[in-house]
Amino acid sequence: MAFGEFDSDTPAPAAGGPTSSTKIVVAGGFGVGKTTLVGAVSEIDPLTTEASMTEASVSVDDLSATPQKATTTVAMDFGRISLDSDLVLYVFGTPGQHRFWFMWDDLAKGAIGAVVLVDTRRLADAFPSIDFFENRKLPYIVAINCFDRLLHHSIEDVRHALTISPSVPIMACDARQRDSAKQVLISVVQHAIAHDSALQAG
Repeated sequence: MAFGEFDSDTPAPAAGGPTSSTKIVVAGGFGVGKTTLVGAVSEIDPLTTEASMTEASVSVDDLSATPQKATTTVAMDFGRISLDSDLVLYVFGTPGQHRFWFMWDDLAKGAIGAVVLVDTRRLADAFPSIDFFENRKLPYIVAINCFDRLLHHSIEDVRHALTISPSVPIMACDARQRDSAKQVLISVVQHAIAHDSALQAG
């Protein structure tokens, strides 16, 4: 599989080290758990650009579903994970608020795939991310973040509500748990490989 522009800019690995690296983007609405997922899965201390919420955001950012949220991502999150001895993923989390969306094109450049992280209490917040990746023909999966470890709606009900194709994988996850977050990234890689193979065969 061709890993795109991001792979071409990656330094050659040391002998015995990983032979391939690639980039995945984690997107979704405000407060859906993007920073948490990147931090849970990263094998290095993740780079975050969290800033404290201020009174100026009160009329802009909806905190009704996340009343305890005190910070927000203003640029990106960055982490790294080795999925295998020969594959390293670089994971970039996007900012959720509309006023920071101008950064998304740069963050998505060279990515092989993406995660749209959703909160079923606020499904409408997922539509901008879905539209963004579909318009750019970037393979993506939907991961339902189960904040209370319960899946309140069936996978097919979520698919129907988001009006996405049956070919788009949907899975439940707990963004706080490393193994769960890792499975999300593995699913993105598998979907990206299948998508690339289908394009080459077509």
